[in-house]
Amino acid sequence: MDSVGNIIVYFVIAIAIIFFSFKAVTTRKILRAATYLLFVLIAVAVAYFQMGYQFLGAVQIAVYAGGIMVLFVFAILLTHKPNDKSGNIDSHRRFWGISLSGAAAVLLLLAVFFMPFLNGASLTECLQGSEEITMRQIGEAFTGSNRFQYLLPFEAISVLLLACIIGGVTIARKG
Repeated sequence: MDSVGNIIVYFVIAIAIIFFSFKAVTTRKILRAATYLLFVLIAVAVAYFQMGYQFLGAVQIAVYAGGIMVLFVFAILLTHKPNDKSGNIDSHRRFWGISLSGAAAVLLLLAVFFMPFLNGASLTECLQGSEEITMRQIGEAFTGSNRFQYLLPFEAISVLLLACIIGGVTIARKG
């Protein structure tokens, strides 16, 4: 059983992640958004440390909070003036944005809970206790290339992000 202190720390971390995530997507200054994203990544690392995953927390800080944030800030400073503010979103676009975000969230939750994850078992089946999942199985699922494993999508997203960064640098050099 967890102590009361661990539960309080967990909720403080969760509230910090929610607060800074909200601030990152609602601020109009892009460098502030990147700073709030940095706070979110650090809070996630603290959550990893609290759960006892020291290596994962260290990687979170080194790779994401360190390396990726430096790339984001570098790309932002190359493509935008630091004090630029984005314009207001009109109500028509805001309605469509909220509607599409809600639909995407519902589809994502359905996919998370009902798509097969390990050994053909969905997350709901695993939560009901019919299937036991170990950390080794989760690691193999994320780094494997067989059915229900996620190495190929992860690599595709990393290539897409690299292409976006190269495109941003190219646009900044021409402009």
